[in-house]
Order: sequence, then structure tokens, then C-alpha cells
Amino acid sequence: MPEPEEVPLSDLKDGSETKPEPPSGTGTGRVLHLQDYEPPRPERMLREMRDYWNSIRQGRAVPARADVDPRAIARILDHAFILERIAPGAGRLRLAGRHLIDLMGMEVRGMPVCALINTSSRGRFSDVLESVFKAPQIAQLTLQAGASYARPQLSAVMLLLPLRSDLGDVTRALGCLVADGEQGVAPRRFDLVGDEVMPIIEGGQTLAPSPSTIGFAEEAPEFLLQAPKPGRRRSPPSDKQDRPTPDRRPQSETTPEERRASFRLVQTPRAPEDV
Repeated sequence: MPEPEEVPLSDLKDGSETKPEPPSGTGTGRVLHLQDYEPPRPERMLREMRDYWNSIRQGRAVPARADVDPRAIARILDHAFILERIAPGAGRLRLAGRHLIDLMGMEVRGMPVCALINTSSRGRFSDVLESVFKAPQIAQLTLQAGASYARPQLSAVMLLLPLRSDLGDVTRALGCLVADGEQGVAPRRFDLVGDEVMPIIEGGQTLAPSPSTIGFAEEAPEFLLQAPKPGRRRSPPSDKQDRPTPDRRPQSETTPEERRASFRLVQTPRAPEDV
């Protein structure tokens, strides 16, 4: 069953109502929300996101994607996102808040989540992401963007919380990304400098993120795991090498029946008839 069309998190409202501005001269102004001016604190925002994830579990190990209500996380909505697992270790951003859009300088909905990560750290990031879906379990990542021209050093933290799809499999994740510091010129991509996995149930066991090369080595043919000699290219074994060599005897030593048995009937296509 196809999922309903997603609405960008940045376009969703928190459901709060603001009173219309009174006429001038009354001495009152419009209502201001303090959370709009409070500087982001990563620890508080990640704790709030995790508390909300726990609240929608309703006695289950992993909540469903349909249980996520953006209005319930209005304070951290700009930093929230939802991932979809599209391949082992790969995820696509289904929804993303304004904070992620500002960091990349573009609309990130539909992009792979690894676009936020530098290429040198994408291998480890992929392993951690896959463990979130496979275990399932919670992951918290420490990120850092190096300083360069018009881009000051920027640190960030990411939280990944597993979700079930409408089919019941764990192929979604609710996330939160909070960057602390001056953003600078977009796009900003991060190095993975630390990661921690946590069980979804207190006291449970966790699955250590395994390098992708281990899974490849277990399934790869033996000839791919052997290093070729310098200057030579090793080619995979073909079916011809495994076939038995046919008996090649001189034609004078074969009987007419043996020669007829080796003949093949080849049918040539007929030319179209003129109408």
C-alpha cells in the first residue's frame, strides 16, 4: 500500500494559535514564543526527541511511522528528519526540517542522508545506520565540520531512532540533528568523530556496527579476495574453463553416424514476402 504524500516538516505548523494584532495605540503587541529566540542546546533537544519517541511506543519495542505527529515536537521540528532505508547502510531523507536545509543550502528532501557526511566518514556512518535498522537500536553520532574560508569550525550531534513502516518492518528512522556554532557558507558537511549505540529497552544488548567489508568478504567469490600479481589482471573464471574438452579426433577416424550426430540444424529467418 503506497504511503500518503509527505508534507515538508518545515511547512508544518505547531498547531498553536496566535491572537491577531490589536489596533495601534492599545499598548500591546503580538505574542512571541520564547523557544523561537532560545539558542539551541543539543543535549536538551536530543533528550526531548528521545522522550517523545519513548512516549509513542505504547508498550512496543519500536513505534510506527504513522504515530509520529509533528505538532508534538514543535520546539525541535526544525531539527527533525525522517529517514527511509533504501538499501543496506543507505537511507533517504523523506522529511527534513529547516535546520538541515540551511546547512546544505538547498532542499534536502529525497536526498541520501550521507550527503551530510564527508566521503571519508561515510563508510562508518553507513555501518552505524544499518545497525539502527538491523538490531534495531538507537544511535547517537558526534559530528564535526572543519574550518575553511567563510566556514568556521562547526560541531553537531545526530540522534537516530528506529521506526516501523506501514508494512511492519523497521525501515524508517526518526532523527534529530543539532549543529552548535556559526554555520558559515553552505553547504556544510561533517566528519564522523564519534558514535554510540544504545538499546531500545533499558538493559538490553546492542549490535556493534560491523564494517561493510566483512559482509562483502563472506559473500564474495574466492577469486575476488585474492590479490592479483603486479602487472597482471585476474579475470573471473568462466563457464568455458569448467566444461570438459570435447574429444577431437581426425575425421578419418570417425564413423558417418558420429559425424551426423555432431551436425546442428540452423534455421535462417525468411525474407518478408512482397505484398
